[in-house]
Amino acid sequence: MTLQTEQHLESTYVMPTFGRSDVEFVSGAGMYLTDSDGKAYLDFLSGIGVCSLGHCHPALVEALSSQARKLIHVSNYFYIEHRGEVAEKLSQLLGREAEVSAAETGLPANAAAAASASAPKAAAASSAEPWKTFFANSGAEANECAIKLARIWAQSQALARGADASAAPSLVVTLVKSFHGRTLATLAATGQSRFHVGFEPIPEGFVSTPINDMDALASLFERMGSSICAVMIEVVQGESGVHVCSPEFVRGVRQLCDEHGALMICDEVQCGIFRTGMPFAYQHYGVVPDIVTMAKGIASGMPVGACSARGSIADVLSAGKHGSTFGGSNLAVAAALATLTELDQPAVAERVKDVGEYFSGQLLGVSGVRAARGLGLMIAAELDEGIDAHDVVQSALAEGLIVNATGPSTLRFLPPLICTRSDVDECIVRLGRAVAPYLNHAKSSVSV
Repeated sequence: MTLQTEQHLESTYVMPTFGRSDVEFVSGAGMYLTDSDGKAYLDFLSGIGVCSLGHCHPALVEALSSQARKLIHVSNYFYIEHRGEVAEKLSQLLGREAEVSAAETGLPANAAAAASASAPKAAAASSAEPWKTFFANSGAEANECAIKLARIWAQSQALARGADASAAPSLVVTLVKSFHGRTLATLAATGQSRFHVGFEPIPEGFVSTPINDMDALASLFERMGSSICAVMIEVVQGESGVHVCSPEFVRGVRQLCDEHGALMICDEVQCGIFRTGMPFAYQHYGVVPDIVTMAKGIASGMPVGACSARGSIADVLSAGKHGSTFGGSNLAVAAALATLTELDQPAVAERVKDVGEYFSGQLLGVSGVRAARGLGLMIAAELDEGIDAHDVVQSALAEGLIVNATGPSTLRFLPPLICTRSDVDECIVRLGRAVAPYLNHAKSSVSV
């Protein structure tokens, strides 16, 4: 089918919720995609951080094809192969302790040292009890589960104290510039009002506070602590342009939650599953959250979401309290097990850290790029004033490079985790050519 035919069909029969680029991809392998005209593209977006093993990795293809020949779907009323294995694997990864140091994390040396101060006690708690997982189909669904779990846990605590469940805290604190999904509840949790427009009335029970502002968070707890059941953060915010939480802030969230009996939720939908060089991004900070959500890279292309909590918290979500028809299906868990097995290798984590650091450095050598930030292979580049990031995205596509813009001047890079320094070198060449036509329109560079 030609691109023109597909465009006609979609414009006629598909809701116009996305502004698509004029390209139709028909195949892929490793770091590259191929369009309907046979042109190859270097992929530094990986389906928005999804294809962690690259395109059509042999282990994933074999796992899916083998499972499809045996059994595709039954229902969650029955046991199936691999679901328990994936949940056990996630528990092991979630409980993994991290040595918090600048060399290990990629955080600035002073920030890593600050995180290290609280690492031993917090990390030790991770092995106290197993993590239990609810399987969903997306990050939004995983976050919905986390919100429901936090509220029902708060009610259980109130009942245990002999109080009325209706008086239990229910407020969930999130961060400004966060993104947690597109269901009504996760939109309400998202700290960006532009996503709320047109969908009012937005569900109540959420309040946002600025990232890395401990004074604001402490003041919020001082005023509303008795109403707060959870704080939900992305330790590396993705959709708004790769903004990294400081170790002091993440540690402060954990401390305030402990002091007020609230749960700490880490939304690792984008920054988790080795994207930052650790199984989960919170492990760079030496803290242990109570609930962790994930999706995107967990199955390298198959729709899988998961919400994990430490045992005693997870157990309040008893039979009938939550569910999913497709969550944790045969194909989903087969893909997740293959992906996690491939990713959980020392060489993978080391490569992500090394290539990520190298990539950030190389970006600063591209004319028109004034700053780079991120962690591991979750990186943003700020362009010089006067250069439109969306124009650069289209120019890069013409150069055979797939990247993404998250704002007027911000490019986001989420390459597959198989990315090498050689791939980075090729990306830099193509990106340089993509930015070049706009340099004459840019104003003098400024620092950020």
